[in-house]
Amino acid sequence: MDNMHSNDGHDAPIHIVPPRAVSESQSQMAEVVLPNDANPLGNLLGGRLMHLIDIAGALAAHRHSHSHVVTASIDHIDFRRPVHIGDLLILKSSVNRAFNTSMEIGVKCWVENYIAGTTQHVASAYLTFVAVDAHGKHKSVPEVAPETDEERRRYEDAGRRRELRKWELGRKNAVKS
Repeated sequence: MDNMHSNDGHDAPIHIVPPRAVSESQSQMAEVVLPNDANPLGNLLGGRLMHLIDIAGALAAHRHSHSHVVTASIDHIDFRRPVHIGDLLILKSSVNRAFNTSMEIGVKCWVENYIAGTTQHVASAYLTFVAVDAHGKHKSVPEVAPETDEERRRYEDAGRRRELRKWELGRKNAVKS
């Protein structure tokens, strides 16, 4: 461990770790929607889907950081269509970009009709996770090494979203003053 520290406002030592490819941390989970997960109309509860998105995002964050992680924010979530009892829900997550101690994770949710062999995109979300040690102190994370055009686009988009989040936080703090 060297004596350098991150410049993101946290006292996390910077470790020199080689960048990791997006493919090293991509994750997928599947869940059958059961009656206990649904509202009276037979649709998956939005809060239950958000819970599953959080878990799917954490999987990619754990794999990328090789560390404990905590959810810092859910930046945006779109519910595109309802998910019904009996549907097979597939959640796919990947690290879009890593910063000093945080990572933006993208999660896409699909419903798979395993009889017809079709899938439909039902939701998407962006989450920020922070790597922490066993005592809850922020830890540095490796950079992301995007390899495909799609990964490079998501990497650049994540940088723009981070700047917007910083601007919004500054605006909120100015209003409080």
